[in-house]
Amino acid sequence: MHDDDTAYPSSFRAWTSVSILMLAYVLSFIDRQILNLLVGPIRRDLVISDTQMSLLMGLSFALFYTVCGIPLGRLADTRSRRGVIAVGILFWSAMTAACGMARLYWQFLLCRIGVGVGEAALSPAAYSLIADSFAPERRATAISVYSMGVYLGSGLAFLLGGLVITFASAQGDVTLPVLGEVRPWQLIFLLLGAFGVIFTVLMLAVHEPVRRGVGAGVAVPLAEVGQYIRANRSTVLYHNLGFAGLAFAGYGGAAWIPTFFIRTYGWDAGQVGMVYGSIVGVFGCLGIVTGGRLADWMAKRGRSDANMRVGLYAAIAAVPCVLSFPLMGSGLWAAILTAPTVFFLSMPFGVAPAAIQEIMPSAMRGQASAIYLFVITLLGLGIGPTAVALVTDYVFADDMALRYSLLIVNSLAVLSSVILLGKGLQPYRNSLVHLQEWSLRRA
Repeated sequence: MHDDDTAYPSSFRAWTSVSILMLAYVLSFIDRQILNLLVGPIRRDLVISDTQMSLLMGLSFALFYTVCGIPLGRLADTRSRRGVIAVGILFWSAMTAACGMARLYWQFLLCRIGVGVGEAALSPAAYSLIADSFAPERRATAISVYSMGVYLGSGLAFLLGGLVITFASAQGDVTLPVLGEVRPWQLIFLLLGAFGVIFTVLMLAVHEPVRRGVGAGVAVPLAEVGQYIRANRSTVLYHNLGFAGLAFAGYGGAAWIPTFFIRTYGWDAGQVGMVYGSIVGVFGCLGIVTGGRLADWMAKRGRSDANMRVGLYAAIAAVPCVLSFPLMGSGLWAAILTAPTVFFLSMPFGVAPAAIQEIMPSAMRGQASAIYLFVITLLGLGIGPTAVALVTDYVFADDMALRYSLLIVNSLAVLSSVILLGKGLQPYRNSLVHLQEWSLRRA
């Protein structure tokens, strides 16, 4: 057990670790989101529907990402977090490369499951590692910088995908040694996988900080973890489901907005990749850092529920955005309104994991983070893209009705978040008091 008074790592060492972890997160989201711009060529080559495509983009990945995340989160609470992350990167990179060798739908599906298993190792361990590297008043900002990887990775995925499609139209298929002829979309998975394997070496530069808090580094019995979470069940439910609604809208939008621009406004994939990729990369990063800075600013001024409150404010601000951008008469105006949509939907996703670190004992942080990721990933990534596709395929039965599917699904998701996060403020404050009482009993 380590005392909280132990000095934190130097700013240089702490921010170096955050930077490398953020780059790992960037890589994971490129691997995760590149599919969203390659809907057309993958559907063509594998002969599949929107709904089948959505399973590749969401549920196949998310189901195993979430299931494996909880035991890996427990591992992160007692073992080297750096080691857990390095093994995860190596595995998901190998499976990403395998996606590039898939010739049939079921092969691609199995490879996407493997990517999800590997990526499950990253965030629970990273959140815990960052929390032990920074003082509480700097924690939301640090986790927000790490979480920028979501939007940098997504933005780069769209930009890269756009460039690949542009290249494909000019060059056609590529012949590689051993593998033979591969499609351009297959080539990008092979290159991403190879880069990820090489990136694993960089994890050696990540500092493993001293664990802090009562029971730090000790395996708390699962029964006690369950008991603690049940004692804070209102907070956990409002927090996890409230942020899951925003993730639902975020992932559902990210999966289908590129196709929305292609179908509704006649844009080509290269154009969508450049425009939407730039929006996601710039406004996503601005939003998530703004959310973290705002939460730290509010906390210094006495708002104990600052992390939850930022999520609520962002959800309220996002409502008019998700209601308006799908209905624009021109692609230009739709793109302009997509920018604040991305900004507000990104704001909560640094403060959401920071809130978990704030209300949980050190020995339970990885597991609680894994449960949070289980909920938001299963609902957001697992169901969000498929929900939009199902409304398009079975409610409207018209590919050109995608704009209305986005409007209906995303507006309902964001409105539910407003209600849940608003109701969660008082329980969250109660959980902070409960942590103090629990720590005194264990001291």
